[in-house]
Amino acid sequence: MSAAPPSPSPAALASLHDQWLAAWPAALAAWSRFTRLRSPHLCLTADEARAAGLTGSFAMIRLVDQAVVVSLPAVVAAGVEPYAVEVLAHEIGHHVLAPATLTDHARTLARMRRALPTVEAEAPMIANLYTDLLINDRLQRAAGLRIADVYRALARRGGAGGALWTVYTRIYEILWSLERGALGGGATDDAQEGDALLGARLVRSFARDWLDGAGRFAALLLPYLLHDETSRPLIGRLLDTRHAGRDGDPAGLTAEDPDEAGGVLHPAEDPALNGDEEPAAGDDPRSPPGESAAQLPASGQAREPFQFGEILRATGLEINDHEAAVRYYRERAQPHLVPFPSRRLPVSTDPLPEGLEPWEIGDALDAADWLQSVLQSPHVVPGMTTVQRVWGTSEGAEPAREPLDLDLYVDCSGSMPNPQHLVSYPTLAGAILALSALRAGARVQATLWSGTHQVATTRGFVRDEKAILRVLTGYFGGGTAFPIHVLRDTYASRLPGDRAVHLLVISDDGVTTMFDRDERGGNGWDIARMALANARGGGTLALNIPDGWETLGRQHVDYGRLVRARDELGWAVRVVATWPDLVAFAREFSRRKFGSEVTEPAVAGARG
Repeated sequence: MSAAPPSPSPAALASLHDQWLAAWPAALAAWSRFTRLRSPHLCLTADEARAAGLTGSFAMIRLVDQAVVVSLPAVVAAGVEPYAVEVLAHEIGHHVLAPATLTDHARTLARMRRALPTVEAEAPMIANLYTDLLINDRLQRAAGLRIADVYRALARRGGAGGALWTVYTRIYEILWSLERGALGGGATDDAQEGDALLGARLVRSFARDWLDGAGRFAALLLPYLLHDETSRPLIGRLLDTRHAGRDGDPAGLTAEDPDEAGGVLHPAEDPALNGDEEPAAGDDPRSPPGESAAQLPASGQAREPFQFGEILRATGLEINDHEAAVRYYRERAQPHLVPFPSRRLPVSTDPLPEGLEPWEIGDALDAADWLQSVLQSPHVVPGMTTVQRVWGTSEGAEPAREPLDLDLYVDCSGSMPNPQHLVSYPTLAGAILALSALRAGARVQATLWSGTHQVATTRGFVRDEKAILRVLTGYFGGGTAFPIHVLRDTYASRLPGDRAVHLLVISDDGVTTMFDRDERGGNGWDIARMALANARGGGTLALNIPDGWETLGRQHVDYGRLVRARDELGWAVRVVATWPDLVAFAREFSRRKFGSEVTEPAVAGARG
C-alpha cells in the first residue's frame, strides 16, 4: 500500500473541478445522447462534501432530486482523478439503470434483507456492490470506458482486503476476461473461484431483470459477510448509494412483491445459473435495460410495520418507528379511501364574502388569504396567524353537500398490538376513516386512549393529516378507561351553528367505561347523551364482541350497558367478529351510511 498523497492545493482542486465538469457531457453520452441530468455537485472541500451528505466515499447519488455529488479531495486521496468520465458515468448509471428510482432501491433492499439472516443491516452495502456490478459491466463492455483501470487505481491505495473483496473483484475479472488478481483482489481458492463464477453468471443472466437477481446475489455473499471484517473499509469507499434515499418517500412497500420470497435462492441452487454451459449474456449490452419486476404493482403479503421501517432506514432515510408507522398506515389506507359523509344544503350561484376564519395546516394552500394574514400580523406563522375568507351563499334550488366532521376514538389498551411493530387493525381502520374524511373536506378529531391519564388527541378538529396519523399510530398498552373528559369538553360548549359531527369509537367491551363517572363525578350516561345531542351527526360503536352480545347482556354487565346505550341513547353498535374485519367495516361504513347517494335533510343552523 503506497503512502497517501499530499493534500491538493486550492488551485489544484479548482483546476480539477473544471476538468471534471467538462467531462460531464461525455459521461452522459456513455449512456445515451438523450440522457439528461443536472450538473454534478463537485465539492472543493471536505466540509462542503459533508454538508451535501457525502461521507466515507468519494462520490454519491441522491435519488430524491437525481443529484450526483463528488468530493474532489477524496477523489485525489483515492487516486482516481484521471477517470472523471468513468466515475461520473458510473454515478449516472445509478440514476438510469440500477436502482434508478427510490422504490426500486427499497425493493432491492427488501429482497436482500430476506436473504441475509442475522446480518440484515448489511443489505445497503451488498445492494451497492450488486448495482455497481451491473453498471460497471455495461460501461466497460458497451461504452468502452476504463472501469478496470479505476479498480486498479483504487487497489494501489486501498491495501489488502478479505475474502469478500477477493470474490467481488474476481467477479469483475471473470466478466472482463482478466487474469486472477488483475484488479488487486488477491488469489482465490477453489470455493471462492466457484462463487465468483456464479456471481459473473448471475450478473449477465439478470442484466435486464436485475431485481430478480438481487436476493440471489445477497445469498451468494452471505457466508463472506459472516466471517470477513477486513473488506469493509475497502468497500466503504465505494458506497455511493448509502444515503440515496435521504428525504424520500418510497411508495408500494407495505406489501411484498409477489415473487420476493422466491428470489431468495443461492445461485448454486438456481437451474438458470448452476449449469456447465456459458450463461446467456442477455441482449446486446448496448440495448436499453428492460422493465424490471420492480415496475410491476406489488400484490404480495403485507409487511409488518417494523419491517417497513427497517427497509426505509436501509435506503438512507433518517426516520424513527413512529414516523415510519405514520407512513405505513397512510399507504395501507390509500386503496380503501372513499368520500366521507356529507349532507345536502341549499346553495346559491352567488357566493357572498362573510368574514375570516383561521387557516390551518392541511387546508388548501390557495384558500389562505395572505393579504389579510399579513394585515393582522406582520409575522406570518402558518396555522396560527394565517386566515382564510369565509364565503356564504343565498338560498338556491340546487343542493350542496357539507361533510360531517369526524370525532374518532381508538382504543390502544393492552389487548391491542403496538401499531409501530405489528399491524394494528384498529389503527388501520382509523386511518381509512380519518383520511376519507379529510378527502371529503371534513375535519377530524382523533383520540387515542387506554388507561386513566393515558390519552393522546389532536388539538380539536383539524385537517392536518400527519398530526392525525401521529395520534393514531401512538401506543399506550395500559388499562382500559374511556376518556370521558375529552368527550365532555368537546361537546359541552358546542353551538348549534357548528358543523355536525359523527362520533365513532373503535374498541371492544372495554368501551363501556364510557358510562362510568368522570374525574368530576359526572355521570357518563349523561355525558354520552349530551355529546350525541350536540354532535347532531350520530354515533357508532365499532366493537370486537361476540355476535350474541344482546342475549349475553342479561348476564354480562358490560353487554347490558351496550344494550342500554343502543336503546336509550341511540348509539349504533357494529360488531366486528375479528380485528381484520375492521377494514371492511371502515369501507362499508362510509359507503352505506354516508355515501354520495344518501339524501339527508339539511342541518338547521349549519354554516355553508
